Amino acid sequence: MSDAEVSGNASIITIDVPLTHRKRGGRKLIVAPLGQEQWASARPRVDNTLVKAIARAFRWQQMLMQGAYGSAEDIAKTEKISASYVNRLLQLTLLSPAFVETVLDGHQPATMMTADLLQPFPAQWHAQCALLC
Repeated sequence: MSDAEVSGNASIITIDVPLTHRKRGGRKLIVAPLGQEQWASARPRVDNTLVKAIARAFRWQQMLMQGAYGSAEDIAKTEKISASYVNRLLQLTLLSPAFVETVLDGHQPATMMTADLLQPFPAQWHAQCALLC
């Protein structure tokens, strides 16, 4: 890291490294400064929030296709959540199977959050991977 600074005297050494913290699933994640290479995690971490969002989307899609619910509004009433949230989550069923597997295996980008997946994404699977992987 080129922005790291080392200073000190005979008994104390201080190292300042520019970085930020983000909360991820109750844990703190260290994020490298923009333009710097991200640190590789020791092992894959499955993000249960992302997995839950994707699982809900596929479950709701299946319920709609089987006729258990007539619309996203019906799901929203039953689940006591907003219809717009149900509709945004249902869009996750359009994600590339390869990307869904990446999330299930815990190999998604460390900084990815559910809100990132709820943003508009390309319909083409190869373009999704270029954007999200």
